[in-house]
Amino acid sequence: MPKTAVTPSSLNEYPGISAKAFQHPADAAATAALEQIPLLKTVLKKLSELGFERSLQQVMLADAIRLGERQLPEIWLRHMNSLHALDIEQVPALYIVGSADFQAMTIGTKNPMVVLQSGIVSGLDGDELGVVLAHEHGHILSEHTYYTSVLLIIHRMLQSGMAPFGRLPLMAVYMILMEWFRCAELSCDRAAAIVVGDPLLACQGLMRTIGGGVEGLSLDAFIQQAHDYIEHDDLLARPGRFLAETRRFHPFAVKRVHELTRWVSEGDYDRIRSGRYVRRGEEPAPTEEFRKATDHYRVRFMEIVERVAGGTQRLLDQFGSWLRRDGDARDEDDDAGF
Repeated sequence: MPKTAVTPSSLNEYPGISAKAFQHPADAAATAALEQIPLLKTVLKKLSELGFERSLQQVMLADAIRLGERQLPEIWLRHMNSLHALDIEQVPALYIVGSADFQAMTIGTKNPMVVLQSGIVSGLDGDELGVVLAHEHGHILSEHTYYTSVLLIIHRMLQSGMAPFGRLPLMAVYMILMEWFRCAELSCDRAAAIVVGDPLLACQGLMRTIGGGVEGLSLDAFIQQAHDYIEHDDLLARPGRFLAETRRFHPFAVKRVHELTRWVSEGDYDRIRSGRYVRRGEEPAPTEEFRKATDHYRVRFMEIVERVAGGTQRLLDQFGSWLRRDGDARDEDDDAGF
């Protein structure tokens, strides 16, 4: 990373930090479960080869504002400082797109880019926007951008009516990746907290994001609301919560706040802040406690697969059929001289 672009900041620095240092068990379980679905990586690779990612990058250049030292330099500096804090050498492009929504995303399998919607830029203060940027950088360090990019590609396909191997199996893949993404978000909330050095600021950013930037909101009341939501987990409420969350890109903000505050209370946040964290290349084998936690989340993830795809074998059959058709079509193209 070009050091000249980084100035001293209040952010802690974590040289060589591994994403495993702050990975949520749900993220670990969902990622492992994705890798166990036969042919899924092959299908996702083919989808990414259809040119949607290149097309999206061109759209960003044509219809979005690229930030830098001469374009909103204050935000660009926060971007650079946050990358430096997590010791991320590759500097992703940073864009703003016109939208009243309070959203941000990081996409790109080879050359990641961070995209901020204008609503979140104008609605949050500088420190809160720093939380958003650090969260997105957590995705980069965690190497979430491959699955995230394919998720966005499928989203655009479904919106445009394109379905190369049938709308139902495509929708199944979409729902599975949505569940994975919700799990990944929990890890990146932790990344944001350690970068800004204040878990309450990270919680405030979540509250203000879902509140549309409304001023005067009480963080204490919102944290109590999160506690009340988790405590009110009865058998009648669970199915409704489950179905409501499967339609969302992000977990409910109250759930994210609860997960973040619980992680801080367990001591991992303070250990990382004091410099005792897992470094890249030194990732230890999972502990028995961590295995139990990931097993719990893996069960939920595979429930999603069963519900939306009718099980991994059915999904495998659908993938195999499409791949055979695609291979036959390519053979015909080769015979025709294309």
